[in-house]
Amino acid sequence: MQHQSIAAAFFLSIALITTPARAWDLSGSKVIKVHPRDEQPVSIGTVNFMAAPDGSSSYTLTLDHSPFTDHFLSMKEFKCLSGGGEVTCHVPYPYNHPRMVTPTNLAWLEHELLFLFKLPNEFGAKLWNGLYFQLRLTEQGLVGKPQAIDLNLISSPPAKLDVPPYRKALRDDITPGSRWITSITIE
Repeated sequence: MQHQSIAAAFFLSIALITTPARAWDLSGSKVIKVHPRDEQPVSIGTVNFMAAPDGSSSYTLTLDHSPFTDHFLSMKEFKCLSGGGEVTCHVPYPYNHPRMVTPTNLAWLEHELLFLFKLPNEFGAKLWNGLYFQLRLTEQGLVGKPQAIDLNLISSPPAKLDVPPYRKALRDDITPGSRWITSITIE
């Protein structure tokens, strides 16, 4: 009897080792969190993914404004988070777009998570201080690392509304940890 339980435990452990982890998928309701440097993550909203048979997913994004404060910058109201010597403000993407993603193309969701940063004592919005969070799919969810962009690019409509304007050539990597918001996750 003892040999059977040892054998069963052995085969179970082999099965667990060789069974691949279930991949995180773009379906259902997920929580968006920003990860400030040296602080606890802050939930800022949800994304509800609706999977399609072709492997793509449509989505709706809903921000929870309760952790944000209102800032009136450059004649416009922004929802902002403050800490680490910075003010980081969400910049809603201003044009209609497909709201579709695939596991290998998350650009439209990335465009809905645009931010700008400024120092607390600076006046107005510094649109050239834009943050774009490039998302990648992991087994735990989506993880976004910040990249530098110039938000002036979207001050007028792009020529093609169905093509995300912030292609890779228009984004620059930034030094890890140089911004107060070090990453975004969607889990």
